[in-house]
Amino acid sequence: MNPLQIINRALLSIHITLAVLWIYQGLVPKVIFKGIEEQQFWQFTGIQFLSIPRLIELSGIGEIIFGVLFLIFRQSKILHYLNIVAMLFFIVVVAVVYPHYFVQGFNPFIMNTAMTALSIVALQLLNIPKDL
Repeated sequence: MNPLQIINRALLSIHITLAVLWIYQGLVPKVIFKGIEEQQFWQFTGIQFLSIPRLIELSGIGEIIFGVLFLIFRQSKILHYLNIVAMLFFIVVVAVVYPHYFVQGFNPFIMNTAMTALSIVALQLLNIPKDL
């Protein structure tokens, strides 16, 4: 296997992982179950132009779409930059809304840091010249 194939396999693994994580986060706690934490978050924001269940569903659909984009646009750097910004933003949001989550195992800090790291590695791989 040549170096470019190795890089592409690593990128594919990263993209599949990020896609699965985003799709799961959008589908299970938001679209399927509309978890209590999701309801509390939208109540905290004070947004009132849509019902809370609708806001939860829309945010879940947005996350699912974002996850699918990782499968479609596998050479996109902008997706990884957006992922990094989103993960850092969500760390801050969760710290403000649910600070008690940060002392539990498998907390949002761990998940978001890992997803950020995957995008950083993907950006490094995408920046390797293709004419190796």
